Amino acid sequence: MKKRVRIGSRESQLAMWQAKYIAEQIERANPYIEVEIVAMKTTGDRILDRNLDQIGGKGLFVKELDIALMEKRTDLSVHSLKDMPMEINSELPVVAYSRREDPRDVLICRKGIRWENIRSIGTSSPRRRVQLVQMFPNSIYMGMRGNIQTRLRKLQEGQCDATVLAMAGLKRLGIDRYMEKIFEPDELLPAAGQGILAVQGRAGENYDYLECVEDREGRTAAYAERAFVCMLGGGCHSPVAAYASIKGEQIRLKGLYYHEKTGECITGVLEGNTSDAEAIGRKLALQMKERSVFCD
Repeated sequence: MKKRVRIGSRESQLAMWQAKYIAEQIERANPYIEVEIVAMKTTGDRILDRNLDQIGGKGLFVKELDIALMEKRTDLSVHSLKDMPMEINSELPVVAYSRREDPRDVLICRKGIRWENIRSIGTSSPRRRVQLVQMFPNSIYMGMRGNIQTRLRKLQEGQCDATVLAMAGLKRLGIDRYMEKIFEPDELLPAAGQGILAVQGRAGENYDYLECVEDREGRTAAYAERAFVCMLGGGCHSPVAAYASIKGEQIRLKGLYYHEKTGECITGVLEGNTSDAEAIGRKLALQMKERSVFCD
């Protein structure tokens, strides 16, 4: 009889794709395991008319999945790492990080509109907005939340001229044909962990069967980027972004911080050995902290 592993997932098309992707890897590498996907709607998926900082933050995308994991109704949860809160319950650690998909952001325009001519951009991401203003200073910015299909529908309905999405999600769903302009990380810095999948489990349990999922570079980048954001985040809602590029044993981390009170947007870069990923993230954050006045 095969061992059954239950994966908790949000109900969106992208979340289900991601859960199925992890399930296929597990079953392919471990023939004695049969994976079941348990889909559920999270609070963050239900409330779409307000920004995340108004309703409780990214934790609303994982709350129901965390409860199911704690109650042993599921054995694993699969998340987009960028959607996970920086503070993770020690009883529900991330037990595997996937290989990173393309981390870049892309601009998608309403049919018939070229990116050079956009007048309005729909995005609820403060990180994206403070960077887009540098490139599109004359555009109007409006909130837009929801899964990929919802935002594409709102775009084509004429709610705005353009929106910005993560390329990773578009590629995973096979709809990257909608891309109008790709932003390189030096143009628009991605969210920490963008493109990486995080597999969450319960502390103290054996997850050797996830070796097929675990990616060293994905984990290293996650450690550096999240350490940077954690050092600057605290209780502050100002936009923060980080992206780590890895070549061999070397890591290059670029970070961004925007201080809402002063309107100051600063970036910094730090390089070092991959074994020091978390320390590099913290050090870069401290260096940038010394250059600006941060949240109390």
